[in-house]
Amino acid sequence: MSWWKQSVVYQIYPRSFKDTTGDGVGDLRGITEQLDYIARLGPDVLWLCPVYASPNVDNGYDISDYRAIMPEFGTMDDFRALLDGAHARGLRVIMDLVVNHTSDQHEWFQQARRSTDNPYREFYIWRPPAADGGPPSNWGSHFGGSAWTLDEGTGEYYLHLFAAEQPDLNWAHPPVREAVFDMMRFWLDLGVDGFRMDTINMLSKNPDFPDVTGAHTPYPIAEEHFLNGPDLHRYLQDMKREVLSHYDLLTVGETPGVDPTQATEFTHPERGTLSMIFQFDHMRLDTDRTHWAPRWTSRPWTLTELRDLLGRWQHELYGKGWNSLYLSNHDVPRMVSRFGNDGPYRVQSAKMLATLLFTLQGTPYIYQGDELGMTNVHFDAIDDYRDVDTLNFYREARFERHLGEAEVMAMIWRKSRDNARTPFPWNASANGGFTTGVPWMPLNPNYPQINAEQAQHDPQSVYWYYRTLIRLRREHAALVDGRYGVLLNSHPAVYAYTRTLGDTDILTVLHFSDEPGTWPSDLPLRGDAHLLISNYDTDATDIIRPFEARVYRQRTIPAP
Repeated sequence: MSWWKQSVVYQIYPRSFKDTTGDGVGDLRGITEQLDYIARLGPDVLWLCPVYASPNVDNGYDISDYRAIMPEFGTMDDFRALLDGAHARGLRVIMDLVVNHTSDQHEWFQQARRSTDNPYREFYIWRPPAADGGPPSNWGSHFGGSAWTLDEGTGEYYLHLFAAEQPDLNWAHPPVREAVFDMMRFWLDLGVDGFRMDTINMLSKNPDFPDVTGAHTPYPIAEEHFLNGPDLHRYLQDMKREVLSHYDLLTVGETPGVDPTQATEFTHPERGTLSMIFQFDHMRLDTDRTHWAPRWTSRPWTLTELRDLLGRWQHELYGKGWNSLYLSNHDVPRMVSRFGNDGPYRVQSAKMLATLLFTLQGTPYIYQGDELGMTNVHFDAIDDYRDVDTLNFYREARFERHLGEAEVMAMIWRKSRDNARTPFPWNASANGGFTTGVPWMPLNPNYPQINAEQAQHDPQSVYWYYRTLIRLRREHAALVDGRYGVLLNSHPAVYAYTRTLGDTDILTVLHFSDEPGTWPSDLPLRGDAHLLISNYDTDATDIIRPFEARVYRQRTIPAP
């Protein structure tokens, strides 16, 4: 079995993890200092968000030099020390591969904009103005406004699906692929164990760049023209042939807009190119897709919707590909605030959601702070936010669409990426022990109550619950390879399912409600059922408590 199927991944956002220099920015040495903390928690793999040289328009996802470390984070020697320290503790390391776009400060783009006949011109996507002198099409940027920016020097527009400072690479140009593959070999030969591939299914665009029709906004996101484009799998097969097949790696692709059939094409053990993908169906569960800014909206969702959605992925990828399991990361709100209860049932719901992640089939991903039950942050002033997407949304909503301050801030409190990016709270001291200086963004004010030191000293904490879940996943093969089977398919508050392997059933029961209920009468426990873990101290089979989670091991019922 591939090692990454049995692994648990811990994601680190370096800027917010641990600062050792007092400049208020997390760094590589800070991660190295805390490797023992991570190792004690129990994951197998560290995923580092970008640590490459960058002007930081999009916090490192705008890369100016793929083979250099951002000076704020340290040096290449610091990276080697981190890599060696992780490997010495049995931890593998994967890095972010951000190759849909570069920074506009990258030497390739600096060369490309010098003239239309520069050898690097074709490294990026250029088009002449439309007949009216405006952008070539009405494509919108994910961060607001047009996805086309005019380069005054050469009189042509370049494409950027994200910020104007993040020009898209032209993957149709073979030298681009060759340069990227060579860069990947550089890091793999250094000892890196794989890649998380940022926006990897955006590499192939419709070469005609047609307008989006029927849009509700002047600059719509043209997903139908840049997701899973016509040459995407040819590019990835090239990558597999030239690079990936020569190493033993974990590769996970960020692939919005992919369904299970398409996911199989990415992750099939023989035909596929990647170990697994991140799908986004559950990340869109609570959004209003008809809104002018759907990612910033919130709508009520039902357990039936979530159960059907997750079940589809469990069934349709079984034996054909591999799932990644996540509810939070650096781009989305804190999972306990989004899917649980970050008030009186914060601890119980954080544990319940973790139980969901660790008992489905796939590789679980822990985002830094999940193991503490960290929550969203409600900064009063927009000046306390740092995310380019958040700031652009605020400006558009307030000053172009004239929404009220309270309405806009409420949307930001719910959905800003900065909810996940507040500095990690190590203890209850000043700035949570994150820095001795001024942190690059404020900590969540609840850090005196929610921090790593407190969690490690409390045997009932979310942290210790995660440790137990990681151990259970290693001890019970059914949690890795077992076939998924849903129970109580229409229950409005209880999500129950089995994972079956051989003569063993692992039964998971999750209560998605802050109200106590009656134990479902059609969910009897067999006499040999053994409770493996629960987020309550006592086992009661007549009631089910707010956000309760239980996992049992029992023998399968023989077929008649």
